[in-house]
Amino acid sequence: MTGQEIPDQYLAGYAQILADVAATGRRLSRDEIESRRALGEQSAEAGHGLRALVGAHLAAARAAWPSAPGSADSVLAAMQQAVDAFAEGYERAQRLAVRQEEAARREFIDDLLYGRSDLGRLAERAERFGLRLSHAHAVAVAQGSSAYDEGDPVPRQVEQALVVRFGHRSILLTTKDGRMLCIAPGDQDDVLTHFAKQAHAATDGGRVAIGRPQPGPGGVVHSYEEALAVLELADRLDLGEPVLRAADLLVYPVLTRDRQAMADLVLGTLGPLTAARGGAVPLLDTLTAYFDSGCVAAETARRLSLSVRALTYRLARIHQLTGADPADPGHRYMLQTAVIGARLLDWPAKDL
Repeated sequence: MTGQEIPDQYLAGYAQILADVAATGRRLSRDEIESRRALGEQSAEAGHGLRALVGAHLAAARAAWPSAPGSADSVLAAMQQAVDAFAEGYERAQRLAVRQEEAARREFIDDLLYGRSDLGRLAERAERFGLRLSHAHAVAVAQGSSAYDEGDPVPRQVEQALVVRFGHRSILLTTKDGRMLCIAPGDQDDVLTHFAKQAHAATDGGRVAIGRPQPGPGGVVHSYEEALAVLELADRLDLGEPVLRAADLLVYPVLTRDRQAMADLVLGTLGPLTAARGGAVPLLDTLTAYFDSGCVAAETARRLSLSVRALTYRLARIHQLTGADPADPGHRYMLQTAVIGARLLDWPAKDL
């Protein structure tokens, strides 16, 4: 062993090269340089540190240092060539290992989020990345104005913030389809909450959706799909909250489970608004603002930049066309449900 517990095999031929150079003053041959690169790759694959390997080369050079005057410069040049070639091979092997690890991680994440792999095999692979799929997991998905890849500054910034706060606590951060994802054990909601806070800030006001904890190997993909559905729902309904939880929005999937029934409700209740001057959209926007403001006329008028008198006229026109009075508690639930359905089904922009 030479240097800091570095096997002699990674220094094979090095002392002889230095001796030949000291005697002749020549430079390293192409084969000698390639042999140093190959040894560098092998040492990286064996898991030895570059610092210790360079130290071993220096120790070996010191032990074989020539005594003949005038040979030191040639030997130093040879040392430089040998160590440089060795380090090049070492770095090449490390880059290849990183690429292979990234490819394996990406393949695992794709299989995990699409549920394409055998669940037993998937659970085995998950332990390599710190996940125990026998437990429940929840997924948070962050979406910003830009698409993000795993090595981009924003995901790295968010990941660093989580590592500083929680360490490596069975958390997996990644990107998928331009969004940032955080997968955490289902009983660690503080992790997802902190991820949502950091992601919202790092994306300059992006939106984060958090799926419910789901058990078993297939739980991750179910929670992920819930979070995606929440993001789509937020876009359709123009929900303003920066952080949305699937558990708080369960009523919306219920409303859209029977699409035909919802379409009938929308057309039957709000269809007459298409007869208004300017079409249904202004009156539909009026109802949306009215219900979002808690049916407070003054607040609704402010949101719509209308006078209270103009708002009152619009509400009366809605009553006249639909036969349902927005101010009447008996009619309000039907109207509000129809308005939500219209937003979910993108009516009247799309025919039902």
